[in-house]
Amino acid sequence: MTTQPVRQQSCAGGRAGKYLQTLHRRDFLAGAAFINGQWVSGDKGDVVVDPATQEEIAKVTRCTAADANLAIEAAEQSFSEWRDLLPEERGAILRSWASLLLEHLEELAILVTSEQGKPLAEARYEITYAAGFLEWFAAEGQRAYGETIPSHKAGSLVQVRMQPIGVVAVITPWNFPVAMIARKAGAALAAGCPVIVKPAPETPLSALALARLAEEAGVLPGVIQVLTGNPVELSTPLLRDTRIRALSFTGSTAVGRLLLEGAADTVKKVSLELGGHAPFVIFDDVDLAKAVKGAMAAKFATSGQDCLAANRIYVQRGIYDPFVDAFAKAIAQLKVGHGLEPATDIGPMTKLSVANKCREHVEDALKKGARASSANQGAGLGPNFVSPTLLSDVTEEMLIAREETFGPVAAVLPFDTEEEVVARANANEMGLAGYVYTDSLRRALRLSEQIECGMLGINTASFTGPPIPFGGWKQSGLGREGSRHGLAEYMELKYVCFGDLAG
Repeated sequence: MTTQPVRQQSCAGGRAGKYLQTLHRRDFLAGAAFINGQWVSGDKGDVVVDPATQEEIAKVTRCTAADANLAIEAAEQSFSEWRDLLPEERGAILRSWASLLLEHLEELAILVTSEQGKPLAEARYEITYAAGFLEWFAAEGQRAYGETIPSHKAGSLVQVRMQPIGVVAVITPWNFPVAMIARKAGAALAAGCPVIVKPAPETPLSALALARLAEEAGVLPGVIQVLTGNPVELSTPLLRDTRIRALSFTGSTAVGRLLLEGAADTVKKVSLELGGHAPFVIFDDVDLAKAVKGAMAAKFATSGQDCLAANRIYVQRGIYDPFVDAFAKAIAQLKVGHGLEPATDIGPMTKLSVANKCREHVEDALKKGARASSANQGAGLGPNFVSPTLLSDVTEEMLIAREETFGPVAAVLPFDTEEEVVARANANEMGLAGYVYTDSLRRALRLSEQIECGMLGINTASFTGPPIPFGGWKQSGLGREGSRHGLAEYMELKYVCFGDLAG
């Protein structure tokens, strides 16, 4: 692969192509990888498609293992200079990066929708959400406090310091292609660590656009790099090289297990945000309209392609039938369409395999006795579209009750008692998020202790953001993102003992 001038790719027709042709930042479509401060292109490329229409919107460079090694070398060489900047100097660069995201919000949102499929309004929100993480960590990097411990040895001074771990590899998913990079890279850069980003092959343009803005913000060469191409080919050198000291991944539990195994040989520090299968528990003392509103938000954001999505909606029998009726009416109002259409609520699934899994779950549930209510939209739009569907009278034997659906299919299950629903909610190896709706403070406090998950919303479907520690229990992951805990994922503790001070 050679360093070449940035090549502007032509876009195909179709809605995404027409919107992308209006971008002032034509370099957002160039598709060159970013290695050691250089925009690099080669002979081989991968096609990026609009998931709604399957039309080509751009081509991106297919990096090789040799390119990954070049990126690792550049990151290692940049480490000392970036680490030695004052925290406020790194913070100023992160703030500038955040400002550039907001300055180019509309163009970035169009880019996200074009390659990921989510409604444009949600893409806009993702950009502001991502900028919030950069702003947060810009300040939090100045608060990487250590400790002075009362000494256990006469005449000694005992300290604990927080120091950057070194080069970090970041592997990000396709459902939040901007926010996940900002949440991971923002923390690592604030801690003083260079970052090598491997974005999902479905959504590389967002990552490359972020890298362009990071370059403009003043990030030093080699401090942030983006490798595009085959995930297996590129992850292998990142896992095997001892110069990569930490790995952060968001994606499926199955892939997370493989990465954890691969990182074990070099004993990397690993943080994983993996699959979810969130229980959403509604008790019969809660206001029905509030419960329906919460369930809609928790289930259908990002067209259901969200690891926090409510996958199992447990409703107490006292309000079960009224809830199902009201929920079905609300779902019927959702509009399915291209994410760039202003009225769209539900866009395409980013991957055909996700759409097919949704259909498989619906078919399995119907065969086993569930009832279906659908918005009856999406037919004829393309294979990646799934009509928003309510499955009621779902039982624990159905696939949708046991597996993450990752699409706009809502499963509702009745329950009788608090003890019963807690046991059912916890009877799964996923433990990322959960939701409880009740007007009883005592019950809310009890369940906040008993539900086995890393994050729990009580009477709310919205609880994420830069100040909170995002992460899960059990097979939903390791470590945390966001908050001071997210910064600590990219730092090492060093204990120092100064002796002979008395003399």
